[in-house]
Amino acid sequence: MKQAPIVALTGATLVIIYTALISSADGITKLLAGGYAAPQLYAVSGGLVALFCVIANGVKPAPGGLRTTRPYAMALRAVATVIAGVAFFYAFRLLPFAEVFIFIGLMPLVAGLMSGPVLGERVSVRVWMALGAGFVGVLCLFPEGLAAVTYGHAVALLACVTGTFSMVMARYVGRHEKNSLALVFYPNLLNMIVMSAVLPFVFTPMPLTDLGLAAAYAALLFGARWLLVVALRLLPAYTATPLMNLQFVWMVLIGAVFFGEMPGSNIYLGALIVVASGFYLVYDQFVPRRTPDAVIPPAE
Repeated sequence: MKQAPIVALTGATLVIIYTALISSADGITKLLAGGYAAPQLYAVSGGLVALFCVIANGVKPAPGGLRTTRPYAMALRAVATVIAGVAFFYAFRLLPFAEVFIFIGLMPLVAGLMSGPVLGERVSVRVWMALGAGFVGVLCLFPEGLAAVTYGHAVALLACVTGTFSMVMARYVGRHEKNSLALVFYPNLLNMIVMSAVLPFVFTPMPLTDLGLAAAYAALLFGARWLLVVALRLLPAYTATPLMNLQFVWMVLIGAVFFGEMPGSNIYLGALIVVASGFYLVYDQFVPRRTPDAVIPPAE
C-alpha cells in the first residue's frame, strides 16, 4: 500500500520535468524562429528525434519494434504533427511567449470536442460549456476588441487544432496497439522528409552555436515526449493533465528572462480561465453520476 504514493509522486515529478523540458524546447524554437525558416529547424530536429527513436528501440526493443498496425491513422497523425509544428514555429515568431500558451491550454478542450467524431465518444453539454469558457479566455487576449486579432493568432489557432488532432489520433492508435515509440518516430520521420525537400529553397548557413541549439531542441523534445509516456504509465491521465498547466509558469519565466516579455494582466486572466475550464473537464469526467435505477461503478 505504501508503494502507491511513491509511484504517484514519481509520476507527478516526471510530468513536472516534462513541462520544463517542453517549455525549454519551445524557448529554443522562439529563439531560432527569428533567423531561420521552419524547415531549417525541423529537418535537423526531426531527423535527430527519429534517430533517437531507432537507438532507443535498439537498446530496449519496443513491442512490435517501430511497426504500426494502424498505418492510415498513423499517417494522419504524422501529417497533423508536421502542420502543427510549423504553425507553432511561426506563432512563436509572431506572438509573445505567454500568449501562445493560451492556445496550448485550449488543446485539451478541443480534444474533448474532437473525441466525438474521431473516437466515437459522446460530447456532453459540459464539454461545450468548458469550450465556451475557453473561448472567453482567448478573448482576454484582445482587450481592445476583435480588431486586435492578428495573423499570429490565426496561426496559433491552426497550431492548436492540428496539434490536438495529432493527439487524438495518437489516442486512437493507442486503443489498438501499445507501441508508443512508433508514435514519436513516424511524425518526426515525416518532418525530416518534408522539411528536407523544402530546405534547399530556404537554407541559411548556421553557426555552430545555432546548430547546437537545434540539436538541443531535438534532445529536449525527445526527452519530454519519452518522459510523458513513462509518466502516464505511473499516473492516471486525469491527474497528469492539470499538472501540465505548469507549462504556463515556465513560459512566463522564459519569456521574461530571455525575451524581455512581461505579460499583461489580461494574459494571466485568460490563462486562468482556460486552465480552470480544463480542470473542470477533468473533474467532471471522474465525478460519479446518479441514474434513476443504478449507481455508476467507479472508473477502472
